[in-house]
Amino acid sequence: MKTNRNKEILQFLKELTANNNREWFHANKERYDVLKKAFEEQVKELINLITLFDPEIAGLEVKDCTYRIYRDIRFSPDKRPYKAYMGAYIAKGGGRKSEYGGYYVHLEPDNCLLSGGIYMPDPKLLKKLRQDIYNQADEFMGIMEIPVFKKTYGPLESEMMLSRVPAGFPSDTPYAEILKHKNFTVCAYKPDSFFEKEDWMNEAVADFRTLQPFNR
Repeated sequence: MKTNRNKEILQFLKELTANNNREWFHANKERYDVLKKAFEEQVKELINLITLFDPEIAGLEVKDCTYRIYRDIRFSPDKRPYKAYMGAYIAKGGGRKSEYGGYYVHLEPDNCLLSGGIYMPDPKLLKKLRQDIYNQADEFMGIMEIPVFKKTYGPLESEMMLSRVPAGFPSDTPYAEILKHKNFTVCAYKPDSFFEKEDWMNEAVADFRTLQPFNR
């Protein structure tokens, strides 16, 4: 693994948070370009390592997994022009545009994380996911009850949920709380220091290996 520059990346993002304007960014653009390349090199290495246990992502391009730093502010009341994080979604079928469960890495000062699953699926896909989970609920719940999975990720993220069991499912199902979710994601929140360690990638890949049955 090449020299870890995540401490520099996080410092840059911290400064960007305090100076989220075009003038500051343009003055620091060369610095950003260097750190962006360093992040992309790490994503490439992550793809290669994850492929060893999840071969379906083989051949995925870094550019398909990473996100632009520029925010779309056309219809947003928040007019800050830049995202104050660097992230990558590694999943078969197109990376960040994939509809499949994948592996997400997120560098943001005081909000770093590893994550997986499917975030904000469209209504058609969400309906199919719920039906598949309902049909295979014992297996799904069994994965989430594996001790190392529970320790690493905990329960599903619950930021967006229905107040009732969705239409098409019995209201008294024992899996009601699972089916109410609009997202099927789990997160392992990490301190900034996690990503600043030289061996962070080995630990991240171990966490992602634990995630693979959930994504599947």
